[in-house]
Amino acid sequence: MATSVDGWKFMKAEDAISGKEGALYATIDGETIQVAECKNISAKITKNKAEFKALGYRGTQHKATGWSGAGTLTIHYATSRFAKMMIDYAKSGKDQYFILQIVNLDPTSRIGKQVVNLYDVNIDDSEIAKLDTDSDFLDQSMNFTFSDVEMTDSFSPINS
Repeated sequence: MATSVDGWKFMKAEDAISGKEGALYATIDGETIQVAECKNISAKITKNKAEFKALGYRGTQHKATGWSGAGTLTIHYATSRFAKMMIDYAKSGKDQYFILQIVNLDPTSRIGKQVVNLYDVNIDDSEIAKLDTDSDFLDQSMNFTFSDVEMTDSFSPINS
């Protein structure tokens, strides 16, 4: 998949993953739906680290002690699903946890697809109403956390 010129390997443009190719699915209360309103999603794991100091060494070392997962989801303002979750929490105290599945699948790329499942997703914030006279299209961003993750499919190696 990688191309070699004079011994140097480089990635071919055709194998770059288009950000527009893929899908987002949410499993909420046992029902799986495609989140067609998705504009973009980003999730990351951040290590929790503790400082470690030792006699005879002036520097500070660091050791990973755990992790936390967080992300941002931006959607076209075309669903009430997430606003209803937040209103339900505000009114009843019932919090909602669910699964998000992010699929990268660009049919023009030879590296295949990647599927990442985020578990125990919990929304931090969501707009519940919005108007904007300066916007052609309304969208909304929301932050979320997750407490477990699994990669069920991964891209094929490009240096084959």
